Amino acid sequence: MEYLIRQYPLETGALEIQYIEEYFGEFPRKKTAREIVKRLQDREFLILIAEAPLPDDPGMIAPVSFKVVHELKAHENEPKLVDLVARLSGSIRFDDGRKVLYSWIGGTRRDWRGQGHFRALTEETEAWAHTSGFHEVVVKTKNRFYDMRGTLDQLEFDVIKYEVNAADNRESKVYLSKRLTSDVLRSHTSTRTIVHVG
Repeated sequence: MEYLIRQYPLETGALEIQYIEEYFGEFPRKKTAREIVKRLQDREFLILIAEAPLPDDPGMIAPVSFKVVHELKAHENEPKLVDLVARLSGSIRFDDGRKVLYSWIGGTRRDWRGQGHFRALTEETEAWAHTSGFHEVVVKTKNRFYDMRGTLDQLEFDVIKYEVNAADNRESKVYLSKRLTSDVLRSHTSTRTIVHVG
């Protein structure tokens, strides 16, 4: 199967992500286009959306999966990112000019899960990140997101930190990372067509 992936510039991509997140009931709070632009401006980022034919109307193509990643710097200004960097201290190295990529938001619409769309997006992200000089990608999730944890396991992400929530272990935070080596690129299995949206 060949996956169709669109790569978006900031403003257009932010609007597309705001739109597609409406199809994700499990996200307690959706990101607005304004939030996305504010987070991504003035840093390296990648906005990808996978598209596929609708099952009942193969002539119609719909967005089915998305992924937004961005550079994570040792010295951030946004409070959420300052906190993230602090939590990763001792687990991720930001020294010696190492470039760290943060997998911020993403997911696959329920009816299209298990078909490889998110894997294709992740592999495209890894290829872009390697070419862009990133050394490592890090992601944060919650213990209760079992599907996401399973996907990250299949993609060979390593758990680097686990923050226990004493009240409810399902709410515990799991931090994972993956080194971006040429071996990673050789392990990719998806066939992808990338369309750059102007």
